[in-house]
Amino acid sequence: MMKSNHMNQYAVNLLFIVLACVSIFPFALLIMASFTDQKAIINEGYSLFPSALSLDAYRFMMNSASSLFRAYGITVFITLFGTAVGLAISTMLAYPLSRSDMPLRKVMSFLVFFTLLFNGGLVSTYLIYTEFFHIKNTIWALIIPGLLTNGFYILLIRTFFSTSIPPAIIESAYIDGASEFKIFIRIVLPLSLPILATIGLMLGISYWNDWFNGLIFVTDSKLFSIQNMLNRMLTDLQFIQRSNMTNTSQATANIPAESVRMAIAVIGIIPIFCAYPFFQKFFVKGLTIGAVKG
Repeated sequence: MMKSNHMNQYAVNLLFIVLACVSIFPFALLIMASFTDQKAIINEGYSLFPSALSLDAYRFMMNSASSLFRAYGITVFITLFGTAVGLAISTMLAYPLSRSDMPLRKVMSFLVFFTLLFNGGLVSTYLIYTEFFHIKNTIWALIIPGLLTNGFYILLIRTFFSTSIPPAIIESAYIDGASEFKIFIRIVLPLSLPILATIGLMLGISYWNDWFNGLIFVTDSKLFSIQNMLNRMLTDLQFIQRSNMTNTSQATANIPAESVRMAIAVIGIIPIFCAYPFFQKFFVKGLTIGAVKG
């Protein structure tokens, strides 16, 4: 029986190794393609072992280095600030919803759930943010729409609080004279690190990858996030390629269009790709515990 268990364990480990390689392969191919010479891509296609390497794609992008660094700074700021404030709003709303003694608890939970089914639409959203909040062409245009947070995150945190925070601990804190706020800060939050890390990672990824808010609310290039900046570069590159069909200028013909596309993707995903391993253990635990139906 022990030999059979070992064989099963080896088979499972081998399966996960294969799945890991399959998952890593596209990222490795993407990174290598960004360092591949344009002619090698055209003649041989994408490969993990290209016949010719080149930094032309990154040299092309460094022509806009100052704009890229500014966009990176803006994205880092909105990601850190938006994640911290969004996580605070989500937890402060989820905690009372997890308490069975809260008045109108079911009504509030339904209203949160309702936001997952319906929204006001793009036109009304745009008018409210621009006419009432006046966030057009401000840094808040990249932050505030994400702060009116996702109901899914709130329900996930609420379920975690309901299933993983023993009521006896909260009752004993009441007996010792702790206030509601002190219980929340000193007891509930320290016991909720897995779900907080999980939701924080989700919020961080959504802020980092957000380009839509910048597209509809920001026209000032100095306020572009990295995603908007990269999207603008990709649009310019497509325009240049179309121009090449009618313009035989050597300057435009030498632009490494294919490898630049890959370099744009690399610049966009590398920071999140590097940060994820630090949150992985919390991410898995938070999802498995917080996803239990409450």
